Order: sequence, then structure tokens, then C-alpha cells
Amino acid sequence: MTAAKHILAIDQGTTSTRCIVFDGAGAPVATAQREFEQHYPAPGWVEHDPEDIWRDTLATAREAIAQSGVGAAGIAAIGITNQRETVVVWDRATGVPIHNAIVWQDRRTAETCAALKAQGHEEMVRAKTGLLLDPYFSGTKLAWMLDHVEGARARAEKGELAFGTIDCFLLWRLTGGKVHATDATNASRTLLFDIHAQRWDEELCALIGVPMALLPEVHDNSHHFGDTAPDLLGAAIPIAGMAGDQQAALFGQACFEPGMAKSTYGTGCFMLLNTGEEAVRSENRLLTTSAYRLDGRTTYALEGSIFVAGAAIKWLRDGIGVIARASETDSLATRVPDSHGVYMVPAFVGLGAPHWDPDARGAIFGLTLGATAAHLARAALEAVVYQTRDLLTAMVEDGGAKPTVMRVDGGMAANDWLCQFLADLLEVEVERPAHLEITALGAAFLAGLCVGAWKDLDALAATRAAGRRFKPGMDADLRRQLIAGWEDALSRTLRHP
Repeated sequence: MTAAKHILAIDQGTTSTRCIVFDGAGAPVATAQREFEQHYPAPGWVEHDPEDIWRDTLATAREAIAQSGVGAAGIAAIGITNQRETVVVWDRATGVPIHNAIVWQDRRTAETCAALKAQGHEEMVRAKTGLLLDPYFSGTKLAWMLDHVEGARARAEKGELAFGTIDCFLLWRLTGGKVHATDATNASRTLLFDIHAQRWDEELCALIGVPMALLPEVHDNSHHFGDTAPDLLGAAIPIAGMAGDQQAALFGQACFEPGMAKSTYGTGCFMLLNTGEEAVRSENRLLTTSAYRLDGRTTYALEGSIFVAGAAIKWLRDGIGVIARASETDSLATRVPDSHGVYMVPAFVGLGAPHWDPDARGAIFGLTLGATAAHLARAALEAVVYQTRDLLTAMVEDGGAKPTVMRVDGGMAANDWLCQFLADLLEVEVERPAHLEITALGAAFLAGLCVGAWKDLDALAATRAAGRRFKPGMDADLRRQLIAGWEDALSRTLRHP
């Protein structure tokens, strides 16, 4: 294998930025990562400083390339994957953002979404975008920024400003301001993009209040978007793949056939089920989304989004100091035989699919004087699994075939106890890959396809390294009892059950 077969993946997440160099066998050979600050200016509001993200992206990319030993000349291409729905607006002349990025978790536009829904617009929005009117998505965040930053709307209408999700912002910076573009998956999460026509939609933009002059070009996921400015990384490197993080994970898991599914456990949890060239409409408030677009052909997916997964563990660590390290949850969960009747509903920023209640707030039920830190840790892990089961149930009710195997990834998937509990509750075999950084691998796959590092999807599927499998083994009566307890806790948390 030559050095030129190496691919650099930029994985820009909600709490950290990670860069990984993969070799021609799809194995990680160098990794660099940095956490960055979260900003909470008001209850339910979440922001990032785009300059923090840019600084960390550049630093981790340089560090990963240096660690790899192949140098910039040995990197055949760059793939970018990113936290989706997070909004950045910047000055086209200077490249300077006009406001902090508004993060996908942010709920400040809940009233706007409720008003649009009350006016009867959700059916049209859903028919074109596959999405619901919820503050999770980019469009209303973008409109809020235009209305609350002085002079922003007028400047946007004159074409002086540019909008992008994080991938788009990084592409702009990496190319020295030469390229303003995004990919079909990130575009599909904005409320502004018709996923059937595969273009920005004038009616949607007018409804949300977004001037079309702000919007980037939209390309396939495997595409030569542009080259890095040579002074940034030591050479002009092609940026040849981009996808939102969950779609990148689906791609990295080689879920290329209809009926294949993956579930990613990071800050949130996101399950995607490949539905092929059919955009399946959900009757259970799941999302219909672009899975990937190659050679102009779109593959679709059903998606269920859980807003809080690893974020609940982070809260146990940073918010209330129950644990010192996230890794402790594995040993704590196995230290006790059960959760002692404790259920956590982690609705810290509302509830996502299939409930979509932005007003719900986190709650813990079943506390007694016998409850300990171990029970709280176990309840937090169990909540992730219960919510995953809710998503799978909704997908099956929508007509999706129940997968025979659930492919899992993300940091939390390293927890053996979690994977086993997931298999037990879902009654499905759970497969964990040999390398957990599947989201970054998906971005590398997309970039590598474009530059010929891998020939086709079959070559990618052969590259993915399978790891450990977890088989269901829980007693049916115990499963029913646990699920009943969760459903009771959930019903008491929902504002609109």
C-alpha cells in the first residue's frame, strides 16, 4: 500500500473535534482530539464559538497528519463529517461569523415551530423535507439569527452573508474562502431542502424566512468539493467527501442494502434504517432523510433521533459529580443487580423521536433511600436502551423490516454491558465493529471513493472490520416488566402524552 492511499477524516462533533488518518485497509493509524467549550446563554439554549471549532479542526488535522508519518503529501483526500443542524452565519468578505453557532440541541425556536404548526404548515414541510417542525432543525435557528443580530437580515438579502452547517463552514475555511458548498445529507436537515427534488425550495425558504442568497451549493456526498489552501496543512489536499455524522456512520457501517440499520451512541443516539431509493413516509413521527447521494442517485433512510445519550453520562460527571469519569458507568452498572426501580428520562433538552416534545424536561423516578450512584449510572445507561427500543418499535410499525442485526458505534458502544442490555431489550443481535470511530470512517470512505482509494461499495463493505456480537438472552417476563416501568416513567414526563 502506498502512502497516497491514506485518508484524513475530520469528525467535528458536539463536544469535541477529532481527526483520524485511515490507511487503505480502513484502519486508523493516527488520531488527535480536542474537547471545546459549550455555551448555555439561557435555559434550553446551546451555542458554540465557531472560532473554537476552526482552531481545533486545524490543530487536530495537523497533529494527526504528523502522527501518521505520511506527511501532507501522503494524504490522498480529506473527508468531513459533522454535528448536523448546527447553524453558522458568516461575512462573505471576511469569513468572520456574525454570532456564535446555534447548536442542534438548542430549543430557542420552539415557539416559532409551534406557531408554524398551528398555522397548518407542517404537512407541506413534511412532504417536501421528510422532517417535522421542530427547533432541532437548522432553518428556524437561521431565521432567529437573522432577526436577532443587528442588520443581519438586510445584509443577508444583499448577499453579504453566508450560511452553513459546520461542514460548510469548515469547507469555506479550509479552501481559503473559495468554496461555499454542502452535501445532500446536511442540506436535508435544514427544513429548506426538498429531498425528492434534491434542491433548495423557494416556498420553504419563504415560510421559514431565509433569503436564498445565503445558501450554499449542494453536491453528492462523494465529490471533489475543493482543495485545502496549501499553507494550512502543508499541501493542497482534495476535500472529496462530506456527510452529516449520522449518515456518515450509516455509510461507515456499510449499511448499503435496504433493511440494514445502525445506531450511533454519542452525545445523542441516532438510529438509521436504509430504505433504498424509496423515501418512506413515517406514520410514527420518525424522519425521512437522505442517507447518501452518489452519482446523483439518492438513497433514503428512516431516522429516529434521541437528543440525550452520552450527554446524560456527561451530566452525571460534570453536572452533579456522581462519577469522575464516563468510563466508570460500565463498572457501576455491573456492580448492582438492577437499577433498584430507578428510571431516568433524560429529557434535558426536550424529547426527540418518536415523541417530539420540546417542552419535556429530564426526570428521575423511583428514588428511595436505597438508591446509590451505581443505580443512577445504570438508570442513565438503561434510558438510552429504552429510547432505542422506542425508535425500533416505531420503525417496524412504519413497515420497516426488523433488522436481524443492529450495528452499533460511537463512544458508548465500547460499554459491553450497554451492548448486551441493548440486545436483550431489542431482541436483536447487536454487532459492534472492531473500530468504533465509524462516523469518521464513513467520511473517509466517501472521500476515498471519490479519489479511487476504494473501487466501489463492495470494496468498502469488505474493508469494514466486524468486531464482537451480543446475542439476546433476557427472560421475556423480566423484559416486559422493565419496559412497563420505562413506559410509566415516560408517560409522567411527557407534557403532551
